Amino acid sequence: MALAKQINPLPNVSCQRCAIKPLCLPVSLAESEIEYLDGIIHRNRPLRKDNHLFRAGDPLTSLYAIRSGSIKSYTISMDGEEQVTGFHLAGEVIGLDAVHNGNHPSFAIALETTTVCEIPFEQLEELSSFIPGLRKQLLRVMSREIYDDQSLMLLLNKRNAESRIAAFLVSLSSRCSRRGFSPTEFKLPMTRADAGNYLGLTIETVSRILSRFNKQGMIQIQGKYLKILDLESLQMLAGGSCDFCAI
Repeated sequence: MALAKQINPLPNVSCQRCAIKPLCLPVSLAESEIEYLDGIIHRNRPLRKDNHLFRAGDPLTSLYAIRSGSIKSYTISMDGEEQVTGFHLAGEVIGLDAVHNGNHPSFAIALETTTVCEIPFEQLEELSSFIPGLRKQLLRVMSREIYDDQSLMLLLNKRNAESRIAAFLVSLSSRCSRRGFSPTEFKLPMTRADAGNYLGLTIETVSRILSRFNKQGMIQIQGKYLKILDLESLQMLAGGSCDFCAI
Protein backbone atom coordinates (compact mmCIF):
# COMPACT_ATOMS: atom_id res chain seq x y z
CA MET A 1 0.00 0.00 0.00
CA ALA A 2 1.34 3.43 -0.90
CA LEU A 3 2.46 5.54 2.01
CA ALA A 4 0.25 8.49 1.04
CA LYS A 5 -2.84 6.34 1.56
CA GLN A 6 -1.86 5.55 5.12
CA ILE A 7 -1.03 8.93 6.62
CA ASN A 8 -2.04 12.55 6.29
CA PRO A 9 -0.07 15.19 4.39
CA LEU A 10 2.04 17.78 6.19
CA PRO A 11 1.09 21.43 5.71
CA ASN A 12 3.37 24.37 4.89
CA VAL A 13 6.06 22.37 3.11
CA SER A 14 7.07 23.02 -0.49
CA CYS A 15 9.92 22.37 -2.92
CA GLN A 16 10.72 26.10 -2.94
CA ARG A 17 11.37 26.17 0.80
CA CYS A 18 13.00 22.75 1.08
CA ALA A 19 16.60 22.72 2.34
CA ILE A 20 17.53 19.78 0.09
CA LYS A 21 16.18 21.33 -3.14
CA PRO A 22 19.72 21.61 -4.63
CA LEU A 23 20.12 17.82 -4.29
CA CYS A 24 16.68 16.71 -5.41
CA LEU A 25 14.51 16.72 -8.55
CA PRO A 26 13.79 20.50 -8.53
CA VAL A 27 17.46 21.39 -9.06
CA SER A 28 17.96 23.57 -12.18
CA LEU A 29 14.19 24.00 -12.69
CA ALA A 30 12.59 27.42 -13.11
CA GLU A 31 10.24 28.60 -10.36
CA SER A 32 7.17 28.04 -12.54
CA GLU A 33 8.33 24.48 -13.31
CA ILE A 34 8.93 23.77 -9.62
CA GLU A 35 5.33 24.81 -8.95
CA TYR A 36 4.11 22.14 -11.39
CA LEU A 37 6.25 19.51 -9.65
CA ASP A 38 5.13 20.75 -6.25
CA GLY A 39 1.53 20.25 -7.30
CA ILE A 40 1.83 16.47 -7.67
CA ILE A 41 3.91 15.71 -4.58
CA HIS A 42 2.40 14.17 -1.45
CA ARG A 43 4.19 15.14 1.76
CA ASN A 44 3.51 12.74 4.56
CA ARG A 45 3.98 12.55 8.28
CA PRO A 46 7.30 11.05 9.43
CA LEU A 47 7.96 7.38 8.89
CA ARG A 48 8.96 5.84 12.22
CA LYS A 49 12.07 3.74 12.70
CA ASP A 50 11.66 0.14 11.45
CA ASN A 51 8.56 1.03 9.41
CA HIS A 52 8.60 0.07 5.73
CA LEU A 53 8.20 2.59 2.95
CA PHE A 54 7.54 -0.22 0.47
CA ARG A 55 8.12 -3.96 0.25
CA ALA A 56 9.46 -6.27 -2.43
CA GLY A 57 6.69 -7.13 -4.88
CA ASP A 58 4.69 -3.95 -4.28
CA PRO A 59 3.61 -2.29 -7.53
CA LEU A 60 5.42 0.90 -8.49
CA THR A 61 3.08 3.80 -7.84
CA SER A 62 5.52 6.48 -6.69
CA LEU A 63 9.13 7.47 -6.29
CA TYR A 64 10.26 8.83 -2.92
CA ALA A 65 12.59 11.74 -2.21
CA ILE A 66 14.04 11.62 1.31
CA ARG A 67 13.72 14.97 3.09
CA SER A 68 15.30 13.93 6.39
CA GLY A 69 16.47 10.75 8.06
CA SER A 70 17.73 7.62 6.31
CA ILE A 71 16.43 4.44 4.72
CA LYS A 72 17.94 0.99 4.21
CA SER A 73 17.11 -1.05 1.13
CA TYR A 74 17.46 -4.82 1.22
CA THR A 75 16.34 -8.06 -0.37
CA ILE A 76 15.49 -11.46 1.09
CA SER A 77 17.08 -14.54 -0.49
CA MET A 78 15.25 -17.80 -1.19
CA ASP A 79 16.63 -19.23 2.06
CA GLY A 80 15.42 -16.23 4.06
CA GLU A 81 18.71 -14.34 4.42
CA GLU A 82 18.73 -10.55 4.28
CA GLN A 83 21.08 -8.78 1.87
CA VAL A 84 21.50 -5.03 2.36
CA THR A 85 21.64 -3.27 -1.00
CA GLY A 86 21.96 0.37 0.02
CA PHE A 87 21.68 3.19 2.54
CA HIS A 88 19.81 6.28 1.38
CA LEU A 89 20.17 9.76 2.86
CA ALA A 90 18.36 13.10 2.62
CA GLY A 91 18.21 14.44 -0.93
CA GLU A 92 18.23 11.00 -2.55
CA VAL A 93 15.40 9.49 -4.58
CA ILE A 94 14.49 5.84 -4.08
CA GLY A 95 12.21 3.45 -5.93
CA LEU A 96 13.83 3.80 -9.35
CA ASP A 97 14.80 0.12 -9.43
CA ALA A 98 11.10 -0.69 -9.90
CA VAL A 99 10.77 1.23 -13.16
CA HIS A 100 11.91 -1.60 -15.45
CA ASN A 101 9.10 -4.05 -14.57
CA GLY A 102 6.66 -2.02 -12.49
CA ASN A 103 7.29 -3.78 -9.16
CA HIS A 104 9.71 -3.05 -6.33
CA PRO A 105 12.45 -5.71 -6.23
CA SER A 106 13.55 -4.75 -2.71
CA PHE A 107 12.32 -3.61 0.69
CA ALA A 108 12.85 -0.08 2.02
CA ILE A 109 12.82 0.45 5.79
CA ALA A 110 13.44 3.55 7.92
CA LEU A 111 16.64 3.43 9.99
CA GLU A 112 15.41 6.37 12.07
CA THR A 113 12.50 8.80 12.01
CA THR A 114 12.38 9.76 8.33
CA THR A 115 10.33 12.13 6.19
CA VAL A 116 9.81 11.64 2.47
CA CYS A 117 8.08 13.31 -0.44
CA GLU A 118 5.96 10.85 -2.41
CA ILE A 119 6.03 11.57 -6.16
CA PRO A 120 3.36 9.68 -8.19
CA PHE A 121 5.28 8.06 -11.02
CA GLU A 122 2.71 8.39 -13.81
CA GLN A 123 2.24 12.09 -13.10
CA LEU A 124 6.01 12.56 -12.91
CA GLU A 125 6.41 10.91 -16.33
CA GLU A 126 3.76 13.21 -17.77
CA LEU A 127 5.41 16.31 -16.29
CA SER A 128 8.86 15.31 -17.51
CA SER A 129 7.55 15.02 -21.07
CA PHE A 130 7.13 18.79 -21.29
CA ILE A 131 9.72 19.98 -18.73
CA PRO A 132 13.12 19.11 -20.27
CA GLY A 133 15.02 20.04 -17.11
CA LEU A 134 12.99 17.57 -15.06
CA ARG A 135 13.53 14.79 -17.59
CA LYS A 136 17.27 15.51 -17.56
CA GLN A 137 17.38 15.40 -13.76
CA LEU A 138 15.49 12.09 -13.73
CA LEU A 139 18.04 10.62 -16.12
CA ARG A 140 20.85 11.97 -13.95
CA VAL A 141 19.37 10.33 -10.84
CA MET A 142 18.93 7.03 -12.68
CA SER A 143 22.48 7.25 -14.01
CA ARG A 144 23.77 7.83 -10.48
CA GLU A 145 21.97 4.70 -9.28
CA ILE A 146 23.62 2.61 -12.02
CA TYR A 147 26.99 4.16 -11.19
CA ASP A 148 26.52 3.40 -7.50
CA ASP A 149 25.73 -0.25 -8.24
CA GLN A 150 28.81 -0.60 -10.43
CA SER A 151 31.03 1.10 -7.85
CA LEU A 152 29.78 -1.22 -5.12
CA MET A 153 30.61 -4.25 -7.26
CA LEU A 154 34.15 -2.94 -7.71
CA LEU A 155 34.43 -2.30 -3.99
CA LEU A 156 33.38 -5.82 -3.04
CA ASN A 157 35.43 -7.57 -5.71
CA LYS A 158 38.74 -5.75 -5.54
CA ARG A 159 39.38 -4.47 -2.02
CA ASN A 160 40.29 -6.01 1.32
CA ALA A 161 38.24 -5.45 4.47
CA GLU A 162 40.15 -2.36 5.64
CA SER A 163 39.84 -0.70 2.23
CA ARG A 164 36.12 -1.48 2.03
CA ILE A 165 35.40 0.12 5.39
CA ALA A 166 37.65 3.11 4.65
CA ALA A 167 35.88 3.65 1.32
CA PHE A 168 32.50 3.36 3.03
CA LEU A 169 33.42 6.03 5.61
CA VAL A 170 34.85 8.35 2.95
CA SER A 171 31.67 7.89 0.93
CA LEU A 172 29.51 8.88 3.91
CA SER A 173 31.79 11.88 4.52
CA SER A 174 31.36 13.00 0.90
CA ARG A 175 27.59 12.58 0.99
CA CYS A 176 27.32 14.58 4.24
CA SER A 177 29.46 17.34 2.74
CA ARG A 178 27.22 17.62 -0.34
CA ARG A 179 24.24 18.07 1.98
CA GLY A 180 25.85 20.97 3.80
CA PHE A 181 26.72 18.94 6.89
CA SER A 182 30.12 18.36 8.46
CA PRO A 183 32.22 15.92 6.41
CA THR A 184 34.17 14.89 9.50
CA GLU A 185 31.52 14.55 12.24
CA PHE A 186 28.31 12.63 11.64
CA LYS A 187 26.03 9.89 12.91
CA LEU A 188 26.13 6.41 11.41
CA PRO A 189 22.41 5.60 10.98
CA MET A 190 23.03 1.92 10.26
CA THR A 191 24.09 -0.80 12.69
CA ARG A 192 27.52 -2.42 12.33
CA ALA A 193 25.75 -5.62 11.34
CA ASP A 194 23.99 -3.80 8.48
CA ALA A 195 27.22 -2.11 7.39
CA GLY A 196 28.97 -5.47 7.39
CA ASN A 197 26.16 -7.09 5.44
CA TYR A 198 26.37 -4.33 2.83
CA LEU A 199 30.16 -4.59 2.54
CA GLY A 200 30.31 -8.38 2.60
CA LEU A 201 31.97 -8.48 6.04
CA THR A 202 31.07 -9.94 9.43
CA ILE A 203 30.07 -7.67 12.30
CA GLU A 204 33.20 -8.83 14.14
CA THR A 205 35.40 -7.69 11.26
CA VAL A 206 33.66 -4.30 11.08
CA SER A 207 34.04 -3.75 14.83
CA ARG A 208 37.69 -4.86 14.83
CA ILE A 209 38.67 -2.57 11.95
CA LEU A 210 36.80 0.44 13.36
CA SER A 211 38.63 -0.12 16.66
CA ARG A 212 41.93 -0.31 14.75
CA PHE A 213 41.18 2.94 12.90
CA ASN A 214 40.37 4.51 16.26
CA LYS A 215 43.68 3.37 17.80
CA GLN A 216 45.59 4.58 14.74
CA GLY A 217 44.13 8.06 15.18
CA MET A 218 42.14 8.13 11.94
CA ILE A 219 38.73 8.28 13.63
CA GLN A 220 37.02 8.67 16.97
CA ILE A 221 33.86 6.65 17.43
CA GLN A 222 31.37 6.61 20.28
CA GLY A 223 28.32 4.46 19.68
CA LYS A 224 26.92 5.65 16.35
CA TYR A 225 28.72 8.99 16.36
CA LEU A 226 31.84 9.20 14.22
CA LYS A 227 34.53 11.86 13.99
CA ILE A 228 37.09 11.59 11.19
CA LEU A 229 40.48 12.84 12.38
CA ASP A 230 42.57 11.92 9.34
CA LEU A 231 40.47 11.98 6.18
CA GLU A 232 43.52 11.90 3.92
CA SER A 233 44.74 8.61 5.40
CA LEU A 234 41.27 7.09 5.03
CA GLN A 235 41.15 8.21 1.39
CA MET A 236 44.55 6.65 0.71
CA LEU A 237 43.51 3.41 2.39
CA ALA A 238 40.30 3.42 0.35
CA GLY A 239 42.32 3.62 -2.84
CA GLY A 240 43.06 7.30 -3.34
CA SER A 241 40.57 8.62 -5.90
CA CYS A 242 38.39 5.50 -5.68
CA ASP A 243 35.09 5.65 -7.54
CA PHE A 244 33.12 4.46 -4.52
CA CYS A 245 34.27 7.47 -2.49
CA ALA A 246 32.22 9.70 -4.79
CA ILE A 247 28.94 7.94 -4.03
